[in-house]
Amino acid sequence: MTRQLAGKRALITGASRGLGRAICRVFAEEGARVAFTYSRDVEGAATTVSEIESAGAEARPYAVSVLDPAATESMLKHLETAWDGLDILVNNAGISQNLPLALLEEEDWDRVMDLNAKGSFLTARAVLRRMIRKKAGAVLNIGSLAGVRMLEAPVHYSASKAAVRGLTQGLAKEVARHGIRVNCLAPGLLEDGVGKNLPPYRLAEYLRHCALGRLGTLDEVARFAAFLVSDANSYMSGETILMDGGL
Repeated sequence: MTRQLAGKRALITGASRGLGRAICRVFAEEGARVAFTYSRDVEGAATTVSEIESAGAEARPYAVSVLDPAATESMLKHLETAWDGLDILVNNAGISQNLPLALLEEEDWDRVMDLNAKGSFLTARAVLRRMIRKKAGAVLNIGSLAGVRMLEAPVHYSASKAAVRGLTQGLAKEVARHGIRVNCLAPGLLEDGVGKNLPPYRLAEYLRHCALGRLGTLDEVARFAAFLVSDANSYMSGETILMDGGL
């Protein structure tokens, strides 16, 4: 069978662990060359490289912050030399803090909003300038159920992921005439990530309302992400797709 990302060149941000790493592995299995960014986790980045290469694909790791436009520009110039550009961007880098409103400081708000929303904007802006010249490309922003539904979640995290949804819609409308699609994938609780830090009563409440009665897996989300950026998904743009097990 033809792999759905055969010959594609992909960049995934924040991929030294968790969902980012799973997306890298699945994209590699589907035939893509995979570049990814990470912040400080050198050991985790090495594991991601190993998983990409074990899938038979080329891996290019970059220690680049999504909040550093100069470093992002340097990385993209390097990828243009190596690969002649990119076909796919996945904005995955982000953080959360399990803090109630009363304990939130202004710097907490700024940190989460900057990494989750501004970082996606800065990376997309840099990549889209190049995709526009080539009149092709696919961007996938990783959102969250907390940015779409009214949940018991940190307010700054919810706000940042709602911003990612709005960014998706605005970008999709602007770049559609250049043959570029932009979508957002909003998972519910997964086996790794935010779900691991929830108190037992919160997790039990989530599972009670989830039709499938379980957490999602990183692999499930990564495989759906591969479809969303593939040529098979050619008539969807500006959408936020919930993947939450049926809440």
